[in-house]
Amino acid sequence: MSGKRHGIFRTGALVTCLLALLVVVLGAYVRLSDAGLGCPDWPGCYGHLLGVPESAQEVEQANTAYPERAVETGKAWKEVIHRYFAGALGLLIAWLALLAWRNRKDPRQAVGMPVFLVALVVFQALLGMWTVTLLLKPVIVMLHLLGGLAILSLLWWMYLGAGGVRRGARQPAGRIVLLVLGLVLLIGQIMLGGWTSANYAALACTDFPTCQGQWWPQADFREGFVFWRGLGTNYEFGVLDNPARTAIHLSHRVMAVVVALYWLLLLAFFLAGSRTGAALRAASAVTLLLLVAQLTLGVSNVVLHLPVSVAVLHNGGAAVLLLAVITLIFLARGAPEKIRLR
Repeated sequence: MSGKRHGIFRTGALVTCLLALLVVVLGAYVRLSDAGLGCPDWPGCYGHLLGVPESAQEVEQANTAYPERAVETGKAWKEVIHRYFAGALGLLIAWLALLAWRNRKDPRQAVGMPVFLVALVVFQALLGMWTVTLLLKPVIVMLHLLGGLAILSLLWWMYLGAGGVRRGARQPAGRIVLLVLGLVLLIGQIMLGGWTSANYAALACTDFPTCQGQWWPQADFREGFVFWRGLGTNYEFGVLDNPARTAIHLSHRVMAVVVALYWLLLLAFFLAGSRTGAALRAASAVTLLLLVAQLTLGVSNVVLHLPVSVAVLHNGGAAVLLLAVITLIFLARGAPEKIRLR
């Protein structure tokens, strides 16, 4: 029976991971289509626990109750649908934790990670609430993005650990350290991307490879990286002046070059290395393709002036690239001599 439960857990972890990826992409779409405040309250929308105001009477009542935020039905539905999928994700993670606990006597079954994910989902829900109530405060928006990616990453690691892929021989410790360092650099770049988006700085530079026709235009890094400002400010569409937004955009560009060069060299090393196993070599090739695609999408965002479809793909690409790097680290660690997941 424990083996059957373990199989159900593994499949459930994969399904939940796919749903988490969808939630991350939906969150990016909501943010990039300026629907982050489509509902001015939480967890309902204009006082509706289900649905949004649609009839003339409902819209009038909502506008009276929330005069600072007139109803835009399309934006409200985007936000509500995202909340529905996020709620479903939370329920699935709670189910995984319960299943793991029931199967805790199986030595292959991880228990701590599913329970921790439940706590993380609760905190992520709070960040979602604060995103609305603090009027898109950039640091909260960025943390909400990172929280979603953390949930996605841990679900993927949990799936891999439950037998999602086969591992070969363990790589030398130095190679694992290089992969972990690459992961840290990638997370840093994702944080900069989130900060760029939260401060509406993606269009601070609309040309490439120059910015505003210069290699290094006027930029205010001190103002651009103030992470906490006073409460009560509405941050929708941004509050920073152009030099501050330019500083954020330039930081994201420069970090992209650093991360890309690091990973291009590291992946070339793994692809050419004689000690790289077949699974790790294949994962390296996939990661290389994802990296090139992500760089292409990033440049396209600039030269095409941030079309929503390309921007959403760029956000989704960052999430998938993150999962690819996590897979590399998992494979490099090799198969354990004896499974001790409890």
